[in-house]
Amino acid sequence: MTQRRTLLSKTGRARIVHPHGATGRGTADRRHVEARLEEAVRLAQAIGLEVVGAEAVLLRSKSPATLLGRGKVEEIAEELASDPVDLVILDHALGPVQQRNLERAWNTKVIDRTGLILEIFGRRARTREGELQVELAALTYQRSRLVRSWTHLERQRGGLGFVGGPGESQIELDRRRIDERILRIRRELEQVKRTRGLHRDARRRVPYPVVALVGYTNAGKSTLFNRLTGAGVEVADKLFATLDPTMRAVRLPSGRQVILSDTVGFITGLPTSLIAAFRATLEEVVEADLLLHVRDISDPDTEAQAAQVLQILDELGIDEAAREHRLLEAWNKIDRLTGEERQTCLNAASRTPHLVPLSARTGEGVGELLRQMDRMIAAREEVVDLDLSPGEGALLAWLHAHAHVLVREDGDRGIHLRVAIDPANRARLARRLEARH
Repeated sequence: MTQRRTLLSKTGRARIVHPHGATGRGTADRRHVEARLEEAVRLAQAIGLEVVGAEAVLLRSKSPATLLGRGKVEEIAEELASDPVDLVILDHALGPVQQRNLERAWNTKVIDRTGLILEIFGRRARTREGELQVELAALTYQRSRLVRSWTHLERQRGGLGFVGGPGESQIELDRRRIDERILRIRRELEQVKRTRGLHRDARRRVPYPVVALVGYTNAGKSTLFNRLTGAGVEVADKLFATLDPTMRAVRLPSGRQVILSDTVGFITGLPTSLIAAFRATLEEVVEADLLLHVRDISDPDTEAQAAQVLQILDELGIDEAAREHRLLEAWNKIDRLTGEERQTCLNAASRTPHLVPLSARTGEGVGELLRQMDRMIAAREEVVDLDLSPGEGALLAWLHAHAHVLVREDGDRGIHLRVAIDPANRARLARRLEARH
């Protein structure tokens, strides 16, 4: 078998090929293809690769052997012979045989979109849980590959080995070793899952609703998170800057507090194995009281990105009916719009409920966003009138901690309260009221 070169740490020259189907040749289609190609370039740049070439290739039919047609494979082979690169990225899913055949034809390392995304996640994971989840997804993916490298099993950090493998001499290790490693990771994740369950139970005892930020990667979620909380979450103009979830408390205009959770960005073609592996982390999204969908409204491909986010929410079990009263859209980056685009955006927002145009960078519209969050959370609550005797101080303290006190009237015979309380705490209150009698 031909010896393959490894990725040079200093240059990291990469070429990107984005295959796309013949779905028409209108402006919208071309724009979508160009956006996908640009996104693939940014994915490669996110791990420090130098992209020296990127092209979109129209697929009239998919070759079982190489995905691309024979003529295109030969054309790229000739170009690579005169201008070699360390890596070719196929912005598409590749089967193991297709990947091997392309590596032989081009005499260079080839990875597909799934491998690239997994590599980024491997480098960005910071918590032990994140590292385990990414490695499990990577091992599940790699187990089906006929030709892979495995040095990442001994690494402490810095990727998963998709991009910078050690060469042919250290690849294709025993599958039994992979299966044993998968088994160990699953055991560790079970322990992590139990710990997360305890933490989640503890959070449920805290009377604050959870608001989860969701959205396409690089939509500005972390910038908005920092604007709302004052937290120092990493903000960068790169894909998947946030991987491990971060949570902070935020006070809304009414005085009620919520827990804001920043989560990993979604992306087109997010590997199914990653969605499965990160299901525990994404439980923060599934169980959230309110979903704040952050969109980069200045991106020409914003509609396709939004559709992809909703599709992943569907896969998580949050369907359209579940989103009706739980999802608030934040149209971010309006500071990048032209005057006409901006007015169109504002007009759309005035006609659409649960939608707020804003700029997380400048702060414009953030106040309205907080008011909308306040209204949507309040809409879930039930208003209850209560009369407490002077000796029920413990119940009074519990109500102040677990409900939003709207009215309080102190009298000679006790205290009259009108409170807004969410469904979960309403059930707890009912049990407390039964117990006092």
